[in-house]
Amino acid sequence: MKEVLEILNDRSAIGYLATVDDGMPRVRPWGFMFEENGRLYFCTASVKDVYKQLSAVPYVEYSKTNKDMVWVRVNGKIQFDEDIKKKEKMFEAAPMLKDLYQTPDNPVFKAFYLEHGKAVVNDFSPDPPRIYEF
Repeated sequence: MKEVLEILNDRSAIGYLATVDDGMPRVRPWGFMFEENGRLYFCTASVKDVYKQLSAVPYVEYSKTNKDMVWVRVNGKIQFDEDIKKKEKMFEAAPMLKDLYQTPDNPVFKAFYLEHGKAVVNDFSPDPPRIYEF
């Protein structure tokens, strides 16, 4: 799982989150926050369409590619998390959240995590993809 986290934590790379909207896939650029106790954390706002999509169909896939063209795809079921300590940690990891939400206890600010999913790491080599369960 170390290989997965190295790619997810690469702040120079852009990740993409896929959700389901009315039976159709929706993909958008997205930031990974952190890993804790086997959970992969992300955040959003309750006023966004993506929040409604996550609430209706809590299954996602997240993909991120590093500068060496090694990519990871993680998928599974998300769970919303109202733990203020997790939200505070997100504010520390991404200071721009303060501009968007002012404080971690803003009711619009929503944290969520992937747990018990699958991660696949791949590249353009002839080697097979590396698969991790978490």
